[in-house]
Amino acid sequence: MEKRRTATWRVRLRSVIFLSDSRVGKIFDIAVIATIIASVVVVMLESSHAVDSMLGPILRVAEWCFTIAFLIEYILRLLTVRRPLHYARSFFGIVDLLAVLPAFVALLLPGTHYLAVLRLLRVLRVFRVLKLVPYMKEGVLILEALRASRRKITVFLFAVLIVAVILGSLIYVIEGEENGFTSIPRSMYWTVVTLTTVGYGDLTPQTGLGQMLAMAIMVMGYGIIAVPTGLVTAEVVSQSFRLRDQRRCHECGRTGHQPDSGFCRHCGNNLDRV
Repeated sequence: MEKRRTATWRVRLRSVIFLSDSRVGKIFDIAVIATIIASVVVVMLESSHAVDSMLGPILRVAEWCFTIAFLIEYILRLLTVRRPLHYARSFFGIVDLLAVLPAFVALLLPGTHYLAVLRLLRVLRVFRVLKLVPYMKEGVLILEALRASRRKITVFLFAVLIVAVILGSLIYVIEGEENGFTSIPRSMYWTVVTLTTVGYGDLTPQTGLGQMLAMAIMVMGYGIIAVPTGLVTAEVVSQSFRLRDQRRCHECGRTGHQPDSGFCRHCGNNLDRV
């Protein structure tokens, strides 16, 4: 009887914490999201010296109250799931842990409590609360495109690194230390800043040959920026077509439906029902 009561208690608590179908579950999720936003606002206010001088003690007490609340919630999540270790290693499990750690790490490393803004990632649960699942599907599409193009992007970044080393060494030889290019790593910094068309202006070539090289690097930068954009865009289109073709109707067997389609355009069958 005691075991049955414990199991019932865990099931009810899990439905409140992890599900938003019931009124209590939705209220709980909205309260968590509001608490997350409030805690992030407190951290941001605490970073302001003017505000901290007036409300410092109050903000720190509030921050510890938020931390304790998130710690209790994290423990309850671990107690109610069937596989606690699996949840702890999941994305939201890690994010929930990061919502608690900064306050305790700050006891050893002062200033790290500002990393509590990482708990803002927990607001991603709003997609589930507000029934915005189609937006999550689009996010998965982008992640799949990035994962599919990671090798191409890795090769591209390695090539850019080689170009930065060569051009950085070249501008170091041309300009020299008297013009601010005191080392090859500093020259590489200027090369990357110029290649990405950022142009901070803290380091500029003074010789005519160096300025000509800078012009060439700037023009080259536009082409380099376009490469990863094109790679990811091509993969997004490819993944979109793949997901559309994979969405098959279990009634008539037809494919070619849009990823967000709810019913078959041929026979009208519910695509989500197997």
